[in-house]
Amino acid sequence: MAKNSFPYNLDFKATDFRQHPELYRVGVGEQGVLLVEPYKSEILPHWRFKNVEVATTSAEKIYGLFEEYLAQQDFVGADMARKFLQMGFTRARRYANHKGGRKYKSSETDNSADLPYPYSSGSAHKGNEVLPQEKNALTNEKAQAAAVFKEYWFRAKDHPEYQKLKQAFKEKYYEK
Repeated sequence: MAKNSFPYNLDFKATDFRQHPELYRVGVGEQGVLLVEPYKSEILPHWRFKNVEVATTSAEKIYGLFEEYLAQQDFVGADMARKFLQMGFTRARRYANHKGGRKYKSSETDNSADLPYPYSSGSAHKGNEVLPQEKNALTNEKAQAAAVFKEYWFRAKDHPEYQKLKQAFKEKYYEK
């Protein structure tokens, strides 16, 4: 494991990252979004992307939590809220592109085993043929919901206080 990569080897059920922020790593993209407590339990109940109205309510609530974490100087919480906003975008896009949410054609074998990360994680079907994209993938309800989350995700990731806390967090906890 690279020295600053996401620590999948931790006991996530027993680790409170608010009490032990030194154990947290940003990782890549959405890594750890459904593992890091107590933030997962605080944010997940608000995460929805069914349509624009639901996505807007969800993104506004999660962004509000993001701002609360920033106000508390809680980088891990802010980063987790940012990840949930990012995941709102990526999951809504997945359903915009593929109505059933399945991107790869199913098969009996795991074709992702020999692929490099990130292709080796997630669906066992990642090495398979990609299913056709929906004809209205750029305009359908899920695409519109994804656009809502993208706006809030970018607002979060580019927020000056978030950037400042992220830099300070890395300087304090990451190995040089």
